[in-house]
Amino acid sequence: MTAGRLLTDALRACIGKEVEYIAPEELGQASIRYYATALGDDNPLYHDADFAARTRFGGIVAPPTLVCETNQFYRRAPDELGYAGHLWELPLPVPCRMVRGGNDYRFYEPVRPHDRIRVVWRLADIVERQTRTRGLVLFVTSEVSYYRLSDGALLATNVETNIYEPLEPVGADEGGGSDG
Repeated sequence: MTAGRLLTDALRACIGKEVEYIAPEELGQASIRYYATALGDDNPLYHDADFAARTRFGGIVAPPTLVCETNQFYRRAPDELGYAGHLWELPLPVPCRMVRGGNDYRFYEPVRPHDRIRVVWRLADIVERQTRTRGLVLFVTSEVSYYRLSDGALLATNVETNIYEPLEPVGADEGGGSDG
């Protein structure tokens, strides 16, 4: 275990950082159908073109969370656990495991098979908290915006919280929150 608090100056400097991803191709009707099938959602809006054409959407649309929960816009190999999505490269002072803390999704426009997606991730905040069982942990909040590439329309947003727990407990009385 390294002496010192978890929220270092180096971590504070990461707040506000942004990264952008652009999908290399259109989302595609097959991806929409497979995603809906994986969810167990047989809504005909996601697979029946004739039905969907007669609705207010005028055609096939994606289940709302598809744009937020798939990694169609990332171009990186999966990590050792099989995850291929966005990860912040954080200068953590001690080895940690990451646990998903929650998501707050907002959906604005339907996503369609021909859409290419542009995604902007922003590291909004990092907060250190004392817990009863794990000592100090970090709450890392990201704000994610999903746009249609063709017209810039905002499709969805996601405020995502991840919790970084040290592999060995770190106490609040072990330092002063600087890098040195």
